[in-house]
Amino acid sequence: MERASEGVLRVHMESSMKRWWGEKRGTGGYVAVSQARMRLLCGARAAGAYSPEKQALLTIRRVNQPLIDALADIITDRGKSTWWEEYRDTLDADFLEVAELESGARKLTTYTTSFIPGLLQTGAYATALFAQTYPPLPHHEIDLRTAFRMQRQRVVRSGAAPYTAFIHQAALHMQFGGPRVLTEQLKALAIDSEHPSISVRVVPFSAGVVPSPSENFTYAEGSIPELDTAQMDTGHGIHLFDAPAHLARFRALITQMDSTALPEEDSRELIRSVMKEMEHQDG
Repeated sequence: MERASEGVLRVHMESSMKRWWGEKRGTGGYVAVSQARMRLLCGARAAGAYSPEKQALLTIRRVNQPLIDALADIITDRGKSTWWEEYRDTLDADFLEVAELESGARKLTTYTTSFIPGLLQTGAYATALFAQTYPPLPHHEIDLRTAFRMQRQRVVRSGAAPYTAFIHQAALHMQFGGPRVLTEQLKALAIDSEHPSISVRVVPFSAGVVPSPSENFTYAEGSIPELDTAQMDTGHGIHLFDAPAHLARFRALITQMDSTALPEEDSRELIRSVMKEMEHQDG
């Protein structure tokens, strides 16, 4: 099985080779060097062992040196032990790739339309969501996925990566697990919204035009702009995007959300208002 920890790195390696190592032809094509050579150079940089030949190659190819340095840092970090390794034999690679993406981000932004984002879910809410999976998951698989999701949250609760969550108002009313589970989820969300490194912004029904309901996404900012990555969940697994045109579109969506979403305090008031409605319904 392919190592999930190589997934995000592989995406950047392949696109970086095309973007920085190729020679443009009149037809718009590229002549790319091998991934092995890219790894060799990054590895040499990580070890501080550039030979004169490698230095010359870098000069001749006019490589983006900050990108090489950043990729080398990723390769160096990849050799370190990570908490998600214990799940490698029990969860699909997609789960591990999401954890890797989040752990390496300088900043995280998410947009969800029908559920509270995973990084801010309570255990009961996450369990209720996984119970909706079709075909149905066995109980031990639901427990495993829930435990993994709870561990993922450490990256934002620790403040390691500042986090902005844009949540459509519709998501506040989705009763996964029933009114009581949703009430506790909204209470936790209101508390999380006051965390110094977490910003919760609700996109109200009145916002009008918003991305399609299927476009729940995560935007992870890398150490340099070339290493930014967008991730979308689909019924066939996760999709990672790092091409400039794709990233520009996601950044435009974030700008749109920023202009239409309620301010933090107004978002908190709306969350508490819906929470009270759920408390009344549950009572």
